Amino acid sequence: MRILVVEDDLMLGRGIQAGLGELGFAADWVHDGLQAQAAISTTAFAAVVLDLGLPRLSGLDLLKRLRAKGDRTPVLILTAQDAMEQRISGLDSGADDYMVKPFDLNELAARLRALIRRAHGQADPLLSIAGIQLDPATHAVRYQGHPVELSGREFDVLRELMLAAGRVLSRDQLVERVYSSGEAVESNAIEVHIHHLRRKLAPELIRTLRGVGYLLPRDTHA
Repeated sequence: MRILVVEDDLMLGRGIQAGLGELGFAADWVHDGLQAQAAISTTAFAAVVLDLGLPRLSGLDLLKRLRAKGDRTPVLILTAQDAMEQRISGLDSGADDYMVKPFDLNELAARLRALIRRAHGQADPLLSIAGIQLDPATHAVRYQGHPVELSGREFDVLRELMLAAGRVLSRDQLVERVYSSGEAVESNAIEVHIHHLRRKLAPELIRTLRGVGYLLPRDTHA
């Protein structure tokens, strides 16, 4: 899941980016509101972690702009501004959640998973499709009741296909969703991950639509 971190404190920004990376997220990090606005306009992020006290464009003004143009990307405000009126203003401006610094990184990750889950209309924390059960919190995968060992990238690709079950995802969309900005990506990386997933799960589960992308049907008879 690709996340945008918007934080002007350099040490904290690097720390959140690295920490979320260790917890299974692909995290991009920008330093101010205008950079964030440009990033969101060109990349489909699963969620945004947003500071309020940003240079050039405040976090609150950025949030209002996003919602005014119909952008429904889940936004979690992460700020030192803990006054009740600030919380109310942030939530009423379209934020989906609000955390106050200092914070626990594991709680931040859990809240992000919950936001993303709700954005996909899913109440259950486990993804269960076509005999596959995936736990985003523990990175555990089972197929037809049996545990399956996946690499980190294989897990990421499978999770995105499950979140988009019934819809085709192109190679470029998968790259955008599982790799953070600036990461080196081999030209055939997605194809290799799909090959490994088919071998470890079942060859017929993930379908290739030539020239279009990859599809995980909601059931194996779709």
